[in-house]
Amino acid sequence: MAEGDSCWVAVLVGGVVGFILVVVLNHFWPLLFKGKGGTVPKGSFGWPLLGETFSFLKPHSSNSVGAFLHDHCSRYGKVFKSHLFFSPTVVSCDPELNYFILQTEGKLFECSYPKPIHGILGKVSMLVAVGDTHKRLRNAALSLVTITKSKPEFLHDIENIAIQILDSWKNKPKVIFCEEARKFTFNVIVKQVLGLTPQEPETSEILEDFLTFMRGLISLPLYIPGTPYARAVQARSRISSTVKAIVEKRGARRRNNNDDDDDNNNSKKNSDFLEILLSVDTLSEDEKVSFVLDSLLGGYETTSLLMCMVVHFLSHSPAALQQLKQEHLKIRSMKQKHDHLDWEDYKKMEFTQYVINEALRYGNVVKFVHRKALKDVKYKGYLIPSGWKVLPVFTAVHLDPSLHANAPQFHPWRWESQDPTCKKFTPFGGGSRCCPGSDLAKVEVAFFLHHLVQNFRWKTEGEDQPIAYPYVEFQRGLVLNVDPCSETTM
Repeated sequence: MAEGDSCWVAVLVGGVVGFILVVVLNHFWPLLFKGKGGTVPKGSFGWPLLGETFSFLKPHSSNSVGAFLHDHCSRYGKVFKSHLFFSPTVVSCDPELNYFILQTEGKLFECSYPKPIHGILGKVSMLVAVGDTHKRLRNAALSLVTITKSKPEFLHDIENIAIQILDSWKNKPKVIFCEEARKFTFNVIVKQVLGLTPQEPETSEILEDFLTFMRGLISLPLYIPGTPYARAVQARSRISSTVKAIVEKRGARRRNNNDDDDDNNNSKKNSDFLEILLSVDTLSEDEKVSFVLDSLLGGYETTSLLMCMVVHFLSHSPAALQQLKQEHLKIRSMKQKHDHLDWEDYKKMEFTQYVINEALRYGNVVKFVHRKALKDVKYKGYLIPSGWKVLPVFTAVHLDPSLHANAPQFHPWRWESQDPTCKKFTPFGGGSRCCPGSDLAKVEVAFFLHHLVQNFRWKTEGEDQPIAYPYVEFQRGLVLNVDPCSETTM
């Protein structure tokens, strides 16, 4: 071998060895961290670079904590350190620490999802935005939800779409319920946010791109043409363009309406979700488009998954199903046959709320959230170093037998005496990042159940359990054998 070639080989080998050493040292250096006034929680870091991420993400039933958390909590306690998603991390399965983290958002901790997620969601998404940007977006969301949730038009849309979905079941011996639930929630949110019906071409275009977008959220973050992640980024761009065109069209119509003094037109205009959003002066055009995408995401995936959880757990709890049905029959008996449900009817659905809360606790639609320590944080003898990631794990708290009696059982009656706003129940997060649309999700589920339990009997086909990947899904789509009741109320 020539002397020059030997030199290049030596440089190459040295470079590779150097890179490996940097990776290894960078990985294990935080283990040597010695803070002042506190102790970093015990734990392990696993392999260089990858850490314990694959073990943490190993699929398991969503109504269990999984092998990783069970093993680590047994060895290190409810708060431990690990190396997840390429960063040293403190994992918390402690309700008090979780609550503390959620309540100090923006002061001691901030949202910190992996960077590839930003590439899909966009820089001004409320889900990843921090600081003043997040505050502006959240305030707008809360205002819109407050205006929307008790509007007769919104409630009527939910009920009409539920009836349309269930009407399509009448000649079907079985349905794939996850698909039906997603169809329902997507049609509701698109109608409410963009004013589109299922029959309009834009609706099917947005849905096709949105499904591509959703698949990319749970894929390897490799921006290589043809990969799910790359297709998701491209799909988001197309959705943004479609939404932007709708926003611009509506904006032009709105400006024309401002020149029209017709009271009827103004009344109709002011009741529309998108019209209200367009009138929010604190948001830029890009933020309004991103806000619509966030609304689609929040109103589609988590709500449809919650519906699936409820239907799945009810199919294995005949007593709960019977009591739920009696509640809705009583509500319907006080109305005329074709009367719409209203907000007063919703407030009477007490046991329905117990069922929904229990499905959220037992099924765990959201497993954990990502945060980052903005400074060294001391809490009950623990030290969380500045820059470390923090993962408050809701699943572990929801399934903790020391906090919830008979925790491994679906038991809606626990909510007769248990406070759903307590620290040990955080299905929608907490603090300044508590999901602003949680009430809307519950209304949709409750109204769908109202017609489902009165008009159909169902059984699940096979043992299709909700599995956390970490995003929760039913592997077979939750196939139901359905049978219409002899007397219908739709």
